[in-house]
Amino acid sequence: MRFLFRFALVAFCSIPALCLFGAEKPSNREVGENKATPTSRIKAVKDFKVELLYSVPGGEQGSWVNLCVDPKGRIFASDQYGGLYRFTPPAPGEPLDPAKVEKVPAQIRAVNGMLWAFGALYVGVNDYEKKIPSGVYRITDSDNDDMPDKVELLRQFKAGSDHGVHAILPSPDGKSLFLVCGNNADLTPSSSTRVPFHWGEDHLLNRMPDGRGHNRDRLAPGGIIYQFSPDGKDFEVYSSGYRNIFDASFNRDGELFTYDADMEYDFNTPWYRPTRINHVTSGSEYGWRNGAGKFPEFYPDNLPAVHNIGPGSPTGMTFGYGAKFPAKYQNAMFVLDWSWGKLYAIHLQPNGSSYTATREEFLSGAPLPLTDAIIHPGDGAMYFAIGGRKVQSGFYRLTYTGTESTAPVKTGSTANAKERKFRHELEKFHGKQDANALKAAWPHLDHKDRFTRWAARTAIEHQPPTTWAERALTEKNPGRQVEALLALTRVTGIDPQHRKPTDAPADKAMQQKILNALTKLNWKKLNHEQRLTLVRTYQISFVRFGRPDDSTIQRILAQLDPQFPAPTFDLNWLLCETLVYLQSPTVASKAIALIKDAPGQEEQMEYARSLRFLKTGWTPALRTEQFEWFLKAANYRGGASFEKFLEFIRTDAETTLTPDEKAALKTVLAKKPVKKSPLEAMAEALAGRTNMTEWTLETIAPAAERGLKKRNFDNGRKMFGAAGCFACHRFGNEGGMTGPDLTGSGGRYSARDFLDQILNPSKEINEQFVPMIITRNDGETITGVIVNLNGDNVMVNTDPANPFQQEKIDRKLVKSIEVSKFSPMPEGLLDLLTEEEILDLTAYALSGGDRKHPMFR
Repeated sequence: MRFLFRFALVAFCSIPALCLFGAEKPSNREVGENKATPTSRIKAVKDFKVELLYSVPGGEQGSWVNLCVDPKGRIFASDQYGGLYRFTPPAPGEPLDPAKVEKVPAQIRAVNGMLWAFGALYVGVNDYEKKIPSGVYRITDSDNDDMPDKVELLRQFKAGSDHGVHAILPSPDGKSLFLVCGNNADLTPSSSTRVPFHWGEDHLLNRMPDGRGHNRDRLAPGGIIYQFSPDGKDFEVYSSGYRNIFDASFNRDGELFTYDADMEYDFNTPWYRPTRINHVTSGSEYGWRNGAGKFPEFYPDNLPAVHNIGPGSPTGMTFGYGAKFPAKYQNAMFVLDWSWGKLYAIHLQPNGSSYTATREEFLSGAPLPLTDAIIHPGDGAMYFAIGGRKVQSGFYRLTYTGTESTAPVKTGSTANAKERKFRHELEKFHGKQDANALKAAWPHLDHKDRFTRWAARTAIEHQPPTTWAERALTEKNPGRQVEALLALTRVTGIDPQHRKPTDAPADKAMQQKILNALTKLNWKKLNHEQRLTLVRTYQISFVRFGRPDDSTIQRILAQLDPQFPAPTFDLNWLLCETLVYLQSPTVASKAIALIKDAPGQEEQMEYARSLRFLKTGWTPALRTEQFEWFLKAANYRGGASFEKFLEFIRTDAETTLTPDEKAALKTVLAKKPVKKSPLEAMAEALAGRTNMTEWTLETIAPAAERGLKKRNFDNGRKMFGAAGCFACHRFGNEGGMTGPDLTGSGGRYSARDFLDQILNPSKEINEQFVPMIITRNDGETITGVIVNLNGDNVMVNTDPANPFQQEKIDRKLVKSIEVSKFSPMPEGLLDLLTEEEILDLTAYALSGGDRKHPMFR
């Protein structure tokens, strides 16, 4: 088979590169000590010029992580472990004179966020070396010498690691400030909150902590964005549920956005959430929980991302307003990725009262640990810094050199102005009790726009439940009622992990009323999102009030059991969890069948995670299949905690076995997994096939071009997995990270172009995944992906099937970097598939996983 050699060559000799170094071989000077990444290794979009203005001397000025501009146009830079520096940008074409980089005398350090406002320099300090308190400081000029020197601590925070106190930014009206905090900054006392203070972990089945112990003690609300007064006395919780947000930015519509981090240990698990752009609306919650407890986007008690990006380490962000760039980039949101050396241009499109987005790789390099970027109001250039974690730091300028107009674009979005204005009217009721709130918000609990619906429910959750509980229990509109019952459950119940000694016991009478109302809802009259809300409300009720009585359980099973399995993974996720909790006698056979049919490891793993607590409905054959799955899963790959998570699932499952079951399963329980390569696993998925067709674009594309109609969705999904696509490519909420995200393929490719990418992978290689060959001074070569930096050390992933097989390289000892001409994607992946299977796979990929797409009619 032609793909055998190519696959082996790729798997062991070439890895998808996350950063483009540049085709030429750099000189030793370019990779030497105290020299920032040269522009020869940085690639920007057409007609943009990058200048390296300054290589920061690490011994004297540290490693820069934050930038801001003062009213006189001077730039301030902060050392992650040291102080502040000030300088004026040099003239075009000139480097920054080291003699003109001034040390700011203020006794401050570890600044992770800076803003000039109200005649002072506000800074967010995150000093996890604990030499000074972390928190919000104000620095002013005490002696009128034009240099800030007086330091005031306005609000101290208890924060740990680099997930602490970060950016400060001005409100759109210029009257207040916003503070961005990661999930290791403790909640500070606040005078008010737009996020209702009844958050919980809300896990129906016991959460698995991170297998390596990361943040096991951190509970909700996670990372928070605050709005606060200039004097630092009044703080309000504005939004919560983030992992590690470093920066945020307002667009011209006055809407706030942030760029949240993923948890790389979770790669290829169902609870992995990629780095993502979030719309920070009033009272919003984004569902970060520790370990395996992160909320998926379809949970109605958190909000979805505007745009999911993938693995990375988010740092700075800014809009292009004021830049002397073409209009497209003036309106873009620019976000920086530290570990992958990417600067993305995010292009927003109005969608309801929120937005969707597309991304464009605007600038990349390696190593290029991007930390912050600003648009200078004087010259309209973008200035950005690299640094952090004591790596070699540099300061750069980016300018446009093309012929397109750079005239200022000042108009904001008007396409969804009406929708946003209406959401803002509902948000006026957040954080306070108001007699008019119910009248204004109630009719919109079933609003088709999720962000408007969220604003309405949040307004109601801020009102005393005694004023609306009965209305929720008796509401005749099923869409409104299910949302109201979710609100009532959240407001009147308390998550045991957040219960205080002074809290009243769980109100079982209220739970019974809520459950009675939920069981009366007609499943057929609810749309897909409302069905998700129904099942999720059951879950939160069980968590916060406890297990209901047996007669109520039977009524719930009568309502939910017939709905499982459902047509979609998200609904099956919730139904499987809930039916396992209720110990349904039918869920074992149904869930095992789903595991067998699921093409991706994430979906299989999710059902296995739920089944680990099921004690009823098992037969010897089903139990055997349950534990044989663990032998198969031992060959799956994921993040650093992946194997521990599998171990946790199996350990919990074994505790549900009776003595007789343990005896009957003795052989399978003692069996050790046989380790297989990704190639062998792919061959196993297509076991028994002997007929091969060496498909070419000319032999298969005409069939696809004649029209993809009446294709088989389920078979397309199955072939997507069988052909190994999930192993490297993200698709929806599943898949690997070593190839391009294919979720939006339908918007990028025709059927012919999509097949061309598969059949001729080296014809045009996606720049983000070009294999790189690194040669050391001693002649040794390493091929891999740069995944992390620390000081002068660069971590390179050397196995595409194992994200955490890494080798440490001292970048000072690198002689050359070369670009491979071969794609890491092997040829021949479709050779064992029939024409009909290829067409089904193509339709599935181009549909974005939408079962209702016209291609399946």
